[in-house]
Amino acid sequence: MRMRAEWERQKLVLLAFPHEDTDWAKSGNLERYYAPFVRIAQAIAYSQPVYILCKNKKVISDLFCSKNNMTFIEMDYNDTWIRDYGPISAEDNKGSAILLDFVFDGWGGKFEASLDNEVNKKLSQMGYFGITPLKSIDFVLEGGSIESDGDGTILTTSKCLLNPNRNGGLTQDEIEKKLFQYLGANRVLWLDYGFLQGDDTDSHIDMLARFIDSKTIAYIECSDTNDIHYQELKKMKEQLRGFKTKDGKAYNLVALPMCEAKYSKDGDRLPASYANFLITNDALLFPTYEAKTDKIVKDIFKELFPKKEIIPIPSLRLIEQGGSLHCSTMQVYY
Repeated sequence: MRMRAEWERQKLVLLAFPHEDTDWAKSGNLERYYAPFVRIAQAIAYSQPVYILCKNKKVISDLFCSKNNMTFIEMDYNDTWIRDYGPISAEDNKGSAILLDFVFDGWGGKFEASLDNEVNKKLSQMGYFGITPLKSIDFVLEGGSIESDGDGTILTTSKCLLNPNRNGGLTQDEIEKKLFQYLGANRVLWLDYGFLQGDDTDSHIDMLARFIDSKTIAYIECSDTNDIHYQELKKMKEQLRGFKTKDGKAYNLVALPMCEAKYSKDGDRLPASYANFLITNDALLFPTYEAKTDKIVKDIFKELFPKKEIIPIPSLRLIEQGGSLHCSTMQVYY
């Protein structure tokens, strides 16, 4: 078994639009939140198929001038953060594709997730994964909580995976054995520091640090000593410096700046993270937050991904609901 890396050739990307039964509708203006999802779908469809989950196919499909590479699927689901309940792509020891369907419990029981937890089975039954088998696994695991280098290394955070609200308080050793068993991992890099205010996931790795390739990790760095994140992210950076690649060398570390503080209308800080980018076949999609650091980050991604088109996605409306660009998507390989 091998969990694929995000930069490997993808078949499609899943996306789930806000609907009237999601928290997005509580503002009373659901339509205002469609814009970032439309932009994400268009950017993905630039180079590959995107499957769009929705409650009303006609309403959502009419938002697009071009529907090339788009498939609209009517389905019930609780929320839009399909990164955490979508299938995790792997391959078996014969090199055949397999999709893994882990239990999703609403980030430790914080939110209702019974419909989300059935999405993968329904998509498989409806034939949207072709002949690729879907394996259901009785273990709580969210896609945004793990990063794979495609070669047996998993990067994650202890604050999330070791949280007793996920799997009843299994030890680190017990969790590692599960990752070895289900994902084919042969080692796990545990980050013990790092968080973002406004993030309900208990420190998902895709908000903090990401593999660019098997030797490079991009991470969020805070330079403002007065920022509440400063000390934790400084400790996270120090821990990243101690991590080694499989051949015993230090990782190439690339700092992504901490976005200036963004707040909700109620004065709550929002989880604006540039680490929440998405790698697709021919493009790199990254979130922007109407901040001066948007341009800095774009230039960094141009250097990191010189062969891909770099596409900014305005994501302020996404973080109002606690997630961002990567959280809204899940790539599928088969």
